[in-house]
Parts: sequence; C-alpha cells; structure tokens
Amino acid sequence: MNKVLSLLGFASKAGKLSYGFDATCSALSQKKSKLLLIANDISTKSQKEILFFGNKFKTKVLVLDECDMETVSHAVGRKCGIISVNDTEFSKGLISAINAGRNLNDK
Repeated sequence: MNKVLSLLGFASKAGKLSYGFDATCSALSQKKSKLLLIANDISTKSQKEILFFGNKFKTKVLVLDECDMETVSHAVGRKCGIISVNDTEFSKGLISAINAGRNLNDK
C-alpha cells in the first residue's frame, strides 16, 4: 500500500488529482477523470453516489481497502476520502500497484 500512497503523493504534487465528491463529479462530467479512488471509511451514501457517477461516466472506481480517509488525506496533503485521478499514466500505475497489493494479501 506504500507504493499506492507514494503515487498519490506524486500525482497530487503534479496537479493530476481532484479531491472530494464535488470536484470528482466535475472532473467526471468534463471527461478528465481516468480513475476514482475512495477510502474504506467514507459513508455508504457517498460510496453509492460515487459508484453511480463512475458507472454513468464509464470510469473505474476502486476502494482503497487498507486506507481510511486520514491515511489518504495525509498522502495527498488535503482532507478527502474521494479522489479523481485525472492522468492516464498515474491511473495505470495506481491500478497496477493496488492489484499487486491485493495479490500479495491473497497468498
């Protein structure tokens, strides 16, 4: 999970993220969003709504199973539990790192 958090930090510094529900929905509607990430402790209502919008705009949504809002916020330097990744390369790297972490936990 450290690699995921590091990549989020780099993406944040590069200005390739949108933070929070409203900014994420805006990125989705402008077709900027390549990936949606949500912390494991956001409200059920927010999770359902962001999943709806992810489906509507055909954008992959991943729950960061091992990261709560505090951890995600610390990684990106801003309080949030929902993040839009607005860069193709960062989104590919994050998906790869998340999947690698899940595969390690499965063994």
